[in-house]
Amino acid sequence: MGAKGNLTRQNIIEKSMQCFSVKGYFNTSIADIVKATGLTKGGLYGHFRNKQDIWYAVYDECARIWKSIVFQGVREMADPLARIDRVIDNSLKHYLGGGVFEGGCFLLNSLVDLSGQSPTMSNHVLKGFQSFSARLQAWLEEAAEKGFLREGLNLREIANFLVISLNGAAPLYAASKDPAIWRQTAAQLHFYLNSLRNPPVAAKP
Repeated sequence: MGAKGNLTRQNIIEKSMQCFSVKGYFNTSIADIVKATGLTKGGLYGHFRNKQDIWYAVYDECARIWKSIVFQGVREMADPLARIDRVIDNSLKHYLGGGVFEGGCFLLNSLVDLSGQSPTMSNHVLKGFQSFSARLQAWLEEAAEKGFLREGLNLREIANFLVISLNGAAPLYAASKDPAIWRQTAAQLHFYLNSLRNPPVAAKP
């Protein structure tokens, strides 16, 4: 595919992303995408076989954007708990609070939109959330090995709780646009994570 073809394909992905984010997968028609992109159906099908193919490409692009924001600045941090603190801030302040996707979090919206309608597609999204939880769990295990955590903690449940809490703030913020939602969620998650430390670090005045 040449440079022009790549640009056209990227345009389809970006315009479809807006459609899916606002209307959902099932309420978005090929006609909506054709109108948004300014292409003909033939031009559209020259790059994608069907709407489902477009959705998978959009999902990959959204996942790439999400990772670039949520994991920004994490790689160079030696303390695994500091990495989780950074992910909390990036997820809530910069990703959710930054209004990256029109209509809210595309990934979470897709999970809700597709559940019960398309098991294959919803499982594809679910695996992404499970992978996120597994990454947090790996960092918690690293912290435990280094003696940073109290003993007797269920690290898998803690990782799942963090993912659930981070995503639970999304629909409330999408509906209200009240920054207090992500700010309070971040503050309480930082407090919770700090309480797991061995010994807990005294809160800053």
